[in-house]
Amino acid sequence: MNRAGLLTRMAILVALGVASSSFSAIPLFGAKLFPAQHAINVVAGAMLGPVYAGVVGLGIATIRILLGSGTLLAIPGTVFGAVLAGLLYRRTGSRLAAMIGEVIGTGLIGAVAAYPVAVLLLGNAKAAAGGIGFYIPSFAASSAAGALIGGQALAVLQRFRLVVTPRALQVPASGCDRPDK
Repeated sequence: MNRAGLLTRMAILVALGVASSSFSAIPLFGAKLFPAQHAINVVAGAMLGPVYAGVVGLGIATIRILLGSGTLLAIPGTVFGAVLAGLLYRRTGSRLAAMIGEVIGTGLIGAVAAYPVAVLLLGNAKAAAGGIGFYIPSFAASSAAGALIGGQALAVLQRFRLVVTPRALQVPASGCDRPDK
């Protein structure tokens, strides 16, 4: 993919994420849960790879914060999931792996990373009282719902060949294409 195509896909995903934040954010314990973000993370991870998926997630989170539809928790709550979804998709070529990467990256790693942000930067007393695992249930539920949506969106994109399996994982079409023959 050339640079213009890459930037165009990234911009479209950021625009979709920001546009959907106005009607799909769910406030809970000082965070604004956003399943649409997690769906975009799965798609971006498969379509763009881990680094650019992380950049897309960071772009959406930053714009949401500036518009007031997100909190500082959006940054750790999205970047880890997007990167892990991209890494696992690149490694396996599996939609399910990308979905699992999103849930682990956001639901576990991102939730734990959000704790110091909530306590130290936002002064969230409920999070401080709840301990380091305070955000895990809500982040995991939000990312699981979004990952399911993202997995279905990814299936449609794959059907139209807008997202392809990484080359290293593609199976040759016939036996004569195999290197050992």
